[in-house]
Amino acid sequence: MSNSVFVPGHVTGFFSIENHEIRLKNGSCGAGFLLSEGVKTTVSPADRLVIDVNKGDETVIDEVLNILDVETNFRITQDISLPIGAGFGTSAASAFSLTLAISEFLNLGYSMELCGQIAHMAEINLGSGLGDVIAQTGRGLVLRTQPGAPGIGEIESFEHDVFVAYKTFGEIKTADIIGDPHHRQAISRSGQKYLELFEGEPTLENFLSFSRRFAGETDLMSGEVENLVDYFNSSSDILGSSMAMLGNTVFAFAYDEDAFKNSGIKDLHICQLNNSGIVYDQTQL
Repeated sequence: MSNSVFVPGHVTGFFSIENHEIRLKNGSCGAGFLLSEGVKTTVSPADRLVIDVNKGDETVIDEVLNILDVETNFRITQDISLPIGAGFGTSAASAFSLTLAISEFLNLGYSMELCGQIAHMAEINLGSGLGDVIAQTGRGLVLRTQPGAPGIGEIESFEHDVFVAYKTFGEIKTADIIGDPHHRQAISRSGQKYLELFEGEPTLENFLSFSRRFAGETDLMSGEVENLVDYFNSSSDILGSSMAMLGNTVFAFAYDEDAFKNSGIKDLHICQLNNSGIVYDQTQL
């Protein structure tokens, strides 16, 4: 028997950093969205630990296994369908889907909340993210109103039927940004402002508008990202565009997929907002 779990990628539009001495309460507040693409982890029988990852390295997997401290006579296969280090929450999706799949495979009986807390700890330990794991328990557009891991932080979800396009220009190391005092101050000041505004009126239009303003005020956009964001925002067929936090990546929303197909932008990837959330699958071998 093999067990597979898919966890969607998560893109943050704006956020504030919320520090806490208790790591499970450490995190961020803000707003983002889930993608129809993400990370699928499969755990299957083997006589020793075997790890097969199609992108990146085994750092996140090693951290989760270290926290779980279980017998590892199984094979781990990860299919990552999004760019790594580009603002898609792939490390969180990797940690979360792995923890859920191992719990199912070994019949540990861990709840989704507990698995999410383990994944959140892995993220905090590695400095690779702050609020992706709890957001990945939601659907569609996700507002993080209280920081921390699942079961500790709080979210609200809003489902929308829209297409999402993205183009990445490379990686940004999350730890370099959230560890820099100047960036942290600018992010939290601007993020808190737009969080309060968005909580008052959590519409798709406001999410896109506030995300663009946040990206400008925090001075995190590269020139190529800003140029493409402005290009998309000048189109009447596109609902809005901004930068994925934290990645050298542009995202945009549209009701009609053709708005992206006819944009003339090379290497533009098109998917959808994910209104389904986490998906489990069990296969008899």
